[in-house]
Amino acid sequence: MTDLLKTSLNRRTVLQAASVGAVGVTPALRALVHAQGSDAPEKKEVKIGFIPLTDCASVVMASVLGFDKKYGVTIIPNKEASWAGVRDKMVNGELDFAHVLYGLVYGVHMGTAGPKKDMAVLMNLNHNGQAITLSKALADKGAVDGPSLAKLMAKEKREYTFAGTFPTGTHAMWIHYWLAAAGINPLSGAKLITVPPPQMVANMRVGNMDGFCVGEPWNHRAIMDGIGITANTTQDIWKDHPEKVLGTTAEFVKKYPNTTRAVMMAILEASQWIDASLSNKMKMAETVAGKAYVNTGVDAINQRILGRYQNGMGKTWDDPNHMKFFNDGAVNFPYLSDGMWFLTQHKRWGLLKSHPDYLAVAKEVNQVELYKSVASAMKINVPKDVMRTSKFIDGVVWDGKDPAKYADGFKIKA
Repeated sequence: MTDLLKTSLNRRTVLQAASVGAVGVTPALRALVHAQGSDAPEKKEVKIGFIPLTDCASVVMASVLGFDKKYGVTIIPNKEASWAGVRDKMVNGELDFAHVLYGLVYGVHMGTAGPKKDMAVLMNLNHNGQAITLSKALADKGAVDGPSLAKLMAKEKREYTFAGTFPTGTHAMWIHYWLAAAGINPLSGAKLITVPPPQMVANMRVGNMDGFCVGEPWNHRAIMDGIGITANTTQDIWKDHPEKVLGTTAEFVKKYPNTTRAVMMAILEASQWIDASLSNKMKMAETVAGKAYVNTGVDAINQRILGRYQNGMGKTWDDPNHMKFFNDGAVNFPYLSDGMWFLTQHKRWGLLKSHPDYLAVAKEVNQVELYKSVASAMKINVPKDVMRTSKFIDGVVWDGKDPAKYADGFKIKA
């Protein structure tokens, strides 16, 4: 090696290049090697918080399979106990990034979910794959979906309790939307509580709630344990909905742009890997089921990630809209309209007192240009439009065009 080359490549990068040399250096890494002075990750080791859920898989697999090293970083997955803990550690810098609820990031950015701090959504980690579970006791009385639940609640009057996982998060918004679509006012007609995902099943077992919305594997676990039934999947509410994102602070992106890109690349490659084959999905299920991650039996995970569903009452079906991590890039793009939707629901339920500038906020938070540059370097498809149109379980269409009118247009709201 020439002296010139020695000065332009540090030993670590040479080792990285050598380690992937046998299978060919990726174009992204080659760019990193060539421009070591300017493009190398500023921070070589990053802590990424995650909650024990199936959809933490791309973060975990990026680390386990060594995709992180390929891009010059080492990902240290940090298992967290609650979403509030994830929020606090992201805000105070204990975590560099997190597998995090879409709506939590917006809640922090707007100051509606605790301390206000400028935040960034770098990319989506998954679409679909959450569910609404009702207790076996309710199902035995005929409440097996929204309409039948509303009927029972009208007939047998008492306080009905439902759980989400964080006040501004996705699960809280799915259960609010689902109840309202059935004609149940989630603010005045029910009690909503916050419970960390891994504690949902135990809380339902002792009768602390009538229903909950959470990510897998905890809905399937409730069925396996004979204490709950699946009333609806969240893809029934909104097909191909965004769910967890790779989140960080705006400050981190500004301070460590190359590190941010490297981490995004590693997780995107892991997302591709998971969705590439059945055997990869099974290997992922075995890995994330382990004690260090979700800490459950692999059989609680491996059915629903393949789209094989059962509702706990004898019905089984194959769902083509199961949890996806990549889906040819369709999953990961941070649509502005997705971020805006969460803001409309925060306004609908009184978390925001007045209408924000929906589009401006989404442009601040969702790092669309950064994502496009990373996707382009990895030759990943990117949609032409930053907005998308979706039809919800109640027939209402969201297209991002008039968010204030949309938020005010619901009959049931704060």
